[in-house]
Formats: sequence, C-alpha cells, structure tokens
Amino acid sequence: MLSPYFTADMIEAGCDEAGRGCLAGPVYAAAVILPKDFENDLLNDSKKLTENQRLELRPIIEANAIAYAVASVDNNTIDKINILNASILAMHKAVEMLKVQPQLLLIDGNRFKRYKNVPHKCIIKGDSIYMSIAAASVLAKTYRDDFMTNLHEKYPCYKWEDNKGYPTSLHREAIVKNGITEYHRKSYKLVIEPTLEF
Repeated sequence: MLSPYFTADMIEAGCDEAGRGCLAGPVYAAAVILPKDFENDLLNDSKKLTENQRLELRPIIEANAIAYAVASVDNNTIDKINILNASILAMHKAVEMLKVQPQLLLIDGNRFKRYKNVPHKCIIKGDSIYMSIAAASVLAKTYRDDFMTNLHEKYPCYKWEDNKGYPTSLHREAIVKNGITEYHRKSYKLVIEPTLEF
C-alpha cells in the first residue's frame, strides 16, 4: 500500500498531470487532498492500473477527498509556452481551484515552479509512493481520457477513443493521410520522416 502522507501535521495536496507525451489535446492536472487515514489497496500510479481500475477509483477518490480539483491547458498554449510550463500551469490552476488551502504540495516528478507562498516537494515517481499523488494521477488521467474519447466522435479517423492522442503508429498514419486538426500540438514532431538508406 502507498504512504498516506509525507508529513502528519500539514494539509497536503498531491499533484500530477496526464498527457505530456500526446500529439493532440490538452494536458490535464489534478490536485487532491486526502484524509490522513485514507486507505485503498488498489490505488496506485494511474499508469500501473487498467482503465477499468482507474474508473473504479475515480468516484472513491472524489467521495473521500477533503478537496480535489482538475484543470487543463489546451494545445495552443502548450505550443506557446512548451509542455513543461503548460503542465506546471495546469497544476497551478488545479491548486487554485481547491476549496481547502493546502500547506504543502507534493509534486510528481522533478520540476515545478513555486505556487504563491505554498511550499512544495518534488518527488520522482511520487505517484507510486504517496496516495494523494496517485489519486491526482488517476483523476488527471480519467478526465483527460474522457475529453479525448468525446473528441473521437468529431474526428474518428485518429482513433482517439483508443490512443487518447498518444503517438501510436495508427495516429501518426492518420495525420499523414488526413492532416492535422485544431487539437494537434504543432510544436511536436507529428510525423516521423522516413530514414534514407544508402
């Protein structure tokens, strides 16, 4: 089971993002404050869970969290400020939306920009260590997946219902065949150029 908290005497919000490596769509982030006595044997880094497990966990997290929020930053902003800054911006937006003010932010990964005067701790693979970060990873992932699944109805040729905007071979082939949409990230390498053999 993951650790329930980093420090026992502070209100902690776990923060994580989803969709950094995608060719299309926004990046999503979530911030979650869990009770110190929260327990769940299934909760883990969202990448280690099946889609059904994530969907099972989402209402449990939302029902039990002291506070939670989910925010996104669109592909046009990603192209302007780069994906790292967009991911941090999405986390800032999620923290801003929390109905309870955290005293410490637990950030998945090794890069963050200070949010107002709230101290933060960057933790590599934090979503496999702390429950609040894992919970944030589940919310960010499921909300983003919902967004991309809905977009699939509008642009079925890219198979976003399955790949959620990630760079699968089918997604790249669809870009070659059909061009790009207003949701694609133009600053990304959307098409892999064939290598020339001599």
